[in-house]
Amino acid sequence: MDIVFSLTGLLVLLPALLAFALLIRLVDGPPVLFSQLRVGTGGRLFRLWKFRTMRVVADDLSPRVTAEGDSRVTRLGGFLRRYKIDEFPQLWNVILGQMSLVGPRPEVPEYVEPEDPVWAELLRSGPGLTDFATLVYRHEESVLAMAADPERAYVESVLPHKLRLDREYLRQQTPWTDLKLIILTLRHSFSSAPVNEETIRRQIFGGDRWKPSGPFLIMSRPSAKRKLTK
Repeated sequence: MDIVFSLTGLLVLLPALLAFALLIRLVDGPPVLFSQLRVGTGGRLFRLWKFRTMRVVADDLSPRVTAEGDSRVTRLGGFLRRYKIDEFPQLWNVILGQMSLVGPRPEVPEYVEPEDPVWAELLRSGPGLTDFATLVYRHEESVLAMAADPERAYVESVLPHKLRLDREYLRQQTPWTDLKLIILTLRHSFSSAPVNEETIRRQIFGGDRWKPSGPFLIMSRPSAKRKLTK
């Protein structure tokens, strides 16, 4: 089913994908695509694809995470990242069977501990394009920008929280929660509004009734703002 939806998505988005590829080529120059090794199902490595959003640098020691205001990100790249357009080429990873539409986001090998029970559980499920943690950290770059050392903050605070959210989702995952998560992802990709963890949790797992709201059948109930737990 993932492959069918991804192939359909690629065909529908093909004109837009070609347009963005041409725009990157004209504005930022080649290469148009960026690839990076990520850890997939069972700990197997695969090459994940994105539209290139950063300047080409020869230094392989650059930080693996990106905070808001990172000088490596081009102006066009900032636009693509803001609306998650840079992630569209990963539909190809889904077609190849390396990813699913819904599942924990794949990490770089440096951050993965396959022997850890939590990591082992997540790696058995396989990576995906979107997940519960992706929604909660919709504005991850802004969160990291507040840290003196963004990469350390990611490894010590953000990533452990993401793992807990991924684990929580996998233990309650159903086709219905997957559908809701995909719709919520599309909705929040085109919104700059703050994302509240508890609101997202209720919308996915229950507690909020849905009713027509714009192009999506989603209802977002206001809730008190709270800081992300570490």
